[in-house]
Amino acid sequence: MVLCWRSLTFNLLKHLITRKFPDVEWITPEALAKWLQNPAKIQPVLLDARSEAEYEVSHLWHAKRIDPDSPDLLALAEVSFQTPIVVYCSVGYRSAAVASRLLQAGFSRVYNLEGSIFQWVNEGHAVYKYEQNTQGVHPYNWLWGKLLRSQYRAEVQRG
Repeated sequence: MVLCWRSLTFNLLKHLITRKFPDVEWITPEALAKWLQNPAKIQPVLLDARSEAEYEVSHLWHAKRIDPDSPDLLALAEVSFQTPIVVYCSVGYRSAAVASRLLQAGFSRVYNLEGSIFQWVNEGHAVYKYEQNTQGVHPYNWLWGKLLRSQYRAEVQRG
């Protein structure tokens, strides 16, 4: 029952986010995992569009954090406009906003990770903290954190 609820919620979120950011393409966690395991393919730049506190708990391997509220596109000055970029956040909204800005700036191969880090880890893909494998993911808040399977929901201090 919980799995069904999560799946329906992720599908609804994708629908709502796609309506808000129709120019953004999506990539599934499974497709991204296969891509990252294929050294013959040009590897994407991974951008984590979450807060610093969320990023510090865990992130995808070698992902760079980008501020979702005011992304510093100058930090990507050395990245070719044709380089593939995959953006993620907790569930996909903040990353879709960043992906849309990247497309408007001229980057042509930008993807939003479907379900973002929550779906990624729920499907059993690895996350890291200081280049060490970990399981916990920042839950964003108590409500959104329910989209994470309980074993992946990190305990974080409430401020």
